[in-house]
Amino acid sequence: MTTFEGFGIGKSILKALDEIGFTTPTPIQEQAIPVIKSGMDILGIAQTGTGKTAAYVIPLLMKLVKAEGKEPRAIVLVPTRELAIQVGEDIAELSQYTNIRHAAIYGGVGWTKHAALFENGIDIIIATPGRLWELYRAGAFAMKQVKTLVVDEADRMLDMGFMPQLNQLFEVIPPKRQNLLFSATFSERIEMMSHEFLTFPTRVEVAPSATPVEKVKQYFYRVPNFRTKLNFVNYLLKDEEEFKRVLIFCRTKENAEDVYKVIHRKTEGEVRILHSNKAQSSRINAIEAFKAGGVRVLVSTDVSARGIDVSKISHVINFDLPPQYEDYIHRIGRTARANADGIAISFVGPEEDFHLENIEKMIRMEIEELQLPEEVNIVPLSKPEQQNIDREIDRQKRLADPEFKGAFHEKKARHSKSSFNFNEKSRHLRDTKLKSHKRR
Repeated sequence: MTTFEGFGIGKSILKALDEIGFTTPTPIQEQAIPVIKSGMDILGIAQTGTGKTAAYVIPLLMKLVKAEGKEPRAIVLVPTRELAIQVGEDIAELSQYTNIRHAAIYGGVGWTKHAALFENGIDIIIATPGRLWELYRAGAFAMKQVKTLVVDEADRMLDMGFMPQLNQLFEVIPPKRQNLLFSATFSERIEMMSHEFLTFPTRVEVAPSATPVEKVKQYFYRVPNFRTKLNFVNYLLKDEEEFKRVLIFCRTKENAEDVYKVIHRKTEGEVRILHSNKAQSSRINAIEAFKAGGVRVLVSTDVSARGIDVSKISHVINFDLPPQYEDYIHRIGRTARANADGIAISFVGPEEDFHLENIEKMIRMEIEELQLPEEVNIVPLSKPEQQNIDREIDRQKRLADPEFKGAFHEKKARHSKSSFNFNEKSRHLRDTKLKSHKRR
């Protein structure tokens, strides 16, 4: 199969594909579209940037054909509001020459505003689980006509603790339906979920589970502490020709704020920030401006970055390595999209070696180490920083070996022993003095 015409796709969808610039199906599209067309359940393992969304949207539009009735006939569940918006935009593009109706609903917007979207009828709902449940309980729509259920980024759904909400929804959606489950990684939890959720599924995997997109070049630098990381990211961003459009990932919103404040002052070009404390309108505007090219650098946490589908990101910088190792795949998959090349750079502190080793095991490859440029100012470690690093390394060693007592425990034990010896000497000296006094 080398063209979309070979799938028997209707003229209206082919026209949209041509206008978007999609001429040749990607491997996940080539494998998934015929299976979904046949009506079978599917388990799709595919990284971001592989054309996964179109792989289920195209056959879904073929199945629905045209607007019909008032109640939804298909539901797409996604983990975050940003991804809901992105999938909604993708469906809008692919269905632009049909009359199929769709709506993206998510938290952070008044539910009455979302409820109004259903008044004239709807064919496809794209939703986060919590908001979908709220609207269903409020009677905004019924589930009786749902024939297709898509769970996208299932691994992230589980990481974010959505399983209880998913189980609630599975109970009220008609059991006679086609189920499509997509995930970037295949873990034991995803396997268990597939057994519960899917009926004799066809597994489609375009690369081994947790394999990075081939066109992403991966590098890491050993950087001793937070302040040196700040100096290094500023050093890299001075090269405007190389670092044209950059996405920087931080582990926490506090780190993201600190990084943003520093590079916002010192970096050429527009800089924006995304994290869960930012207003919904601010987050949407930042993503749209980044897509349009008006923002050169976007600083983000993992949760907020879902749904960033930008084809010309030159670099992804992992300011901190993610503690959820699957997120590494999601992060670096934001570059090298639409068959382009991309570079992923990770800053690795002494306390992050543990995470780096586990990430390399997961992706089954070694990431190339580069030396920190001499021009970067290395800030000496303070005593509190060193103590925090030592504590974190101890914690990691205890995870790997429950018998490990830890450096701090050993220091305490040594201190206790020396205190014991000191007390013994004091008692001995006191007893000697008492005996001497009695003899006198």
